[in-house]
Amino acid sequence: MQLRHKALSVHLLTASGAVLAMLAMLAAVQSDWALMFLWLVVAFVVDGIDGPLARRYHVKTNWPIYDGVLMDLIIDYLTYVFIPAFALFQSSLLSGWTGWFAIIVIVYGSVIYFADTRMKTTDNSFAGFPGCWNMVVLVLFATRPHWVVILLIVVALTVAMFTNIKFIHPVRTERWRAISLPVAVLWVVFAGRAAWVDFHPSSWAIWGLVLTSLWLLLAGPVQQFWPRRG
Repeated sequence: MQLRHKALSVHLLTASGAVLAMLAMLAAVQSDWALMFLWLVVAFVVDGIDGPLARRYHVKTNWPIYDGVLMDLIIDYLTYVFIPAFALFQSSLLSGWTGWFAIIVIVYGSVIYFADTRMKTTDNSFAGFPGCWNMVVLVLFATRPHWVVILLIVVALTVAMFTNIKFIHPVRTERWRAISLPVAVLWVVFAGRAAWVDFHPSSWAIWGLVLTSLWLLLAGPVQQFWPRRG
């Protein structure tokens, strides 16, 4: 296969995220949250591998007529923000004004963040919470905390989007990648398992999901306050 055709294949792989988003949305409309999250986990995996492939095959040079960055942002907004926000609103996790408040701040704040040209740091991390609401809402479905806790988490992470707090990219942030990348892979395994068993509270995947989520959430701030020497 010629290099240009490999570059095209990467674009087509990225585009498949739109189909996964639609499948997740159809499941969400039926309130089949486990199936919705399974599709979102698959979309998360696709999003995790298309970036390295795009850089390997130099898609901007070998198939420049498609804008892979724009395509990725559109799909990410659907799978990372829009569908999880809908699930949070439509489920029993939040009700009344709390549900309305949560979806408004999530979708509004995230679209502004996604358009911010300063969202990436020099070490390929994110400046501010990167709008990974698919991961957050999945953990909330798995743990089902009190609605006050959920609301506080939504507010805190929305505010964090517009700060200089650092959040790692488990693939592109080089520092501690030997830990962060396997942790991200484990997160996918735990998330898939938790959704597969319909978030049964006794599942071993719940604890694994919480622990891996804490690493992915806190590794960036720890790096920020514990800078490299030399």
